[in-house]
Amino acid sequence: MKIGIPKGLLYYKYYPFIETFLKELGAEIIISNDTNKTILNDGVKYCVDEACLPIKVFHGHVASIKDKCDLIIVPRIMCIRDKEYICPKFCGLPEMIKYSIQDMPRITELPLYMNSKKGLYEWVKKLGLMITGNLHAIDMAYMKAQNAQKNFKCGIKDSEYKINIALLGHPYNVYDKYTNMNVVEKIHKFGMGIITEEFVSNEAIDKEVDKLFKRPFWSFARNSYGAAAYLALNKKVDGLVYISSFACGIDSVVIELIKDTVKDFPFLVLKIDEQTGEAGFNTRIEAFIDMLERRKKIESHVSAHG
Repeated sequence: MKIGIPKGLLYYKYYPFIETFLKELGAEIIISNDTNKTILNDGVKYCVDEACLPIKVFHGHVASIKDKCDLIIVPRIMCIRDKEYICPKFCGLPEMIKYSIQDMPRITELPLYMNSKKGLYEWVKKLGLMITGNLHAIDMAYMKAQNAQKNFKCGIKDSEYKINIALLGHPYNVYDKYTNMNVVEKIHKFGMGIITEEFVSNEAIDKEVDKLFKRPFWSFARNSYGAAAYLALNKKVDGLVYISSFACGIDSVVIELIKDTVKDFPFLVLKIDEQTGEAGFNTRIEAFIDMLERRKKIESHVSAHG
């Protein structure tokens, strides 16, 4: 059985789990290529105009492998933490794909509750039964997939740079090199280090989030806000860079919350959509980094002269 995995959305965080599980059950896996111009253009063509860039890109990934597969993984992720939800577009993703792209093979439409072991196992079992009737094999594959995910370290934490930046945003905006125009490479080229939210503990994030007047409803909002507030207020980094999808409702709220909390701490928001030009992107990063370097020089001059 040929099973397709589109390389978009939360693929970057959970691919060891799904790939290990399917391989253990003997499925042949077809993974879409890294995002490229063709995938982006196809995504824009198939997806509704109002959707954000990551959802459009996901449509492009599906379109690129649909004719090679018997089944495509389209995760209907509902929840990754108790009492929190993620972007509603995830909940309706299977329908968006089905009604936008013609001649689709079978897709997974099962709701996925990742906040509980029971919810995750239910999803895995139903997916496994589409491949084999052997429940023991499904259980063994599930255990190996869990181990693979546990041993996987997602995120960036540089230690050899004098000036460091927190790179924030939804994981698919941070790790898709094509849509974010290689922002990690660009920052490194300027001699700056990076830390991402994965290296801020849940305790530190919760501590900052608890100071808000209301608990965030969205998991992505909690992670980005909590990590930004902790890293900025405790001077763990020299600046914050937030990669935001144009027209993302969650981002618009989170960015304002961060600005309100970190006050005059250096904070750069980079908006991305299918029209974003690289020249303007580079100029903004360069100007921000230039400002950080000047600020650092002034601070060290002040501390040296008491």
